[in-house]
Amino acid sequence: MEQLQLLFGGFSAAFDPMNLLWVVIGALLGTAVGVLPGMGSAMAVALLLPITFSLDPTAAFIMFAGVYFGGLFGDSTMAILVNTPGGSTAIATSFEGHKMALAGRAPQALATSAIGAFTGGLIATTLVVFFAPKLAEFAILFGPAEYFALAVFAFLACSAVVSDSLIKGLSSLVIGLLIATVGIDGISGTQRFTGGVPELFDGISIIVVTVGILALGEVFYVIYRRNTNPKAPKSGMGRPYLSWAEFREAFPAWLRGAGFGVPFGVIPVGGAEVPTFMAYATERNLDARRKDPQFGKGAIRGVAAPEAAGNATAGTAMGALLAMGLPTSATAAIMLAAFQQYGIQPGPLLFDRNADLVWPLLASLFIGLVVLLILNLPLAPMWAKLLLIPSHFLYAGIALFCALGVYATSASVTDLILVLGIGILGFFMRRYDFPLAPVMIGVILGPLAETSFRNALLSSGGDYSILVGSWITWLLYAMMSVVLVAAGYKHYSNARKRREGHSEHGQAVLTPQS
Repeated sequence: MEQLQLLFGGFSAAFDPMNLLWVVIGALLGTAVGVLPGMGSAMAVALLLPITFSLDPTAAFIMFAGVYFGGLFGDSTMAILVNTPGGSTAIATSFEGHKMALAGRAPQALATSAIGAFTGGLIATTLVVFFAPKLAEFAILFGPAEYFALAVFAFLACSAVVSDSLIKGLSSLVIGLLIATVGIDGISGTQRFTGGVPELFDGISIIVVTVGILALGEVFYVIYRRNTNPKAPKSGMGRPYLSWAEFREAFPAWLRGAGFGVPFGVIPVGGAEVPTFMAYATERNLDARRKDPQFGKGAIRGVAAPEAAGNATAGTAMGALLAMGLPTSATAAIMLAAFQQYGIQPGPLLFDRNADLVWPLLASLFIGLVVLLILNLPLAPMWAKLLLIPSHFLYAGIALFCALGVYATSASVTDLILVLGIGILGFFMRRYDFPLAPVMIGVILGPLAETSFRNALLSSGGDYSILVGSWITWLLYAMMSVVLVAAGYKHYSNARKRREGHSEHGQAVLTPQS
């Protein structure tokens, strides 16, 4: 009950008219920056950080609450409409969300995204208010061996379920891991696959890979399809709300996605990419058991689960930052810098020493979620009107924003050349039906897997048994085995059905001739 009393006190401060205005401004600015390719929520917070220096700490962090979730909302908007995620947290959303947009269901996809983000953020923020210390205890259980097991589980589970061909799924994963190895090895200092180019010593940015594979690759593929299949996508000016059937379809996926996101917010694996991909893979695996699978056609659950997972991760990441001073994502790291700028050190004593700041901030997270839901649901049809722009203008603009977004983050011509090359790779992967998700998860989790593997062996003196030395690793490997067996059975069943279908078709063709 004490937490409720403190939270209500925080609401009384957050409902001050000026503080409410800062929440709304933060939500609008965060969304506006988030929709730009390559920017994302972390960039939104970084760009808007200097603006808050003239504000008092409470007003500044209340504004950041709007920016924090607003950037995540913006990330997903362009991912759904034009397959151009504002940040890597929206990559999983883009796979089914963009297919919904192409099928004329862009407003429904945006509504699913908005409600999913609200649901995940609300559940996570509520848990932070009541259980922040318990979440911190859970995070402590993860060491290098557990992180490695988690990464391997994500690698194989995602590669096995996102494609009809296991070979293609694993090949895409290998491409992502190869991209992730470019640069200077953090432990030995050795150059790897840099070709002696100094600009590659720091590796290939995730922004370059995301924009190249997903956005520029889509532009090239659209150009190719215009020459071979001139049928235009539907514009999707339908209702900006979900029917009761769609809501029932999405509701369990929102809850499952939030379930993935909540624990990952307190685990320093770099952000929401892991839970969003795991939520997506889970929904796809469940969908495969249905009589009429929807994944690949624009499945609403493929949007609902990743969105809820991403915002749930953001919510508990804020809890980890406040309770432990532990930044578990790039956005949280920038928020930590903002706290330090005001002479405030997040950690276990923050709730006692700076209660007048912490509780209004937590209250403003709830307010920010409601404000963003109110803003984004009515705006869904307006965003969807982007699809009415003639495709040659729309995709030319996307290509321009891709170049500007990449150059703005690094001011490097080398990155522009890389994004072009990776975009061509993305085109050929689409052309020959190689899944894109394993590439992205390989790029994002490859460094984590490698570093965790080496740190585990260094801490154990080269004893490989440390990789299976805890109940968490055993659980993750057991789950991975179940997923692989199920995926293998699914691939075998699909191949057998195709063979039987070809056989029956051949007999049907021969019968009239006889």
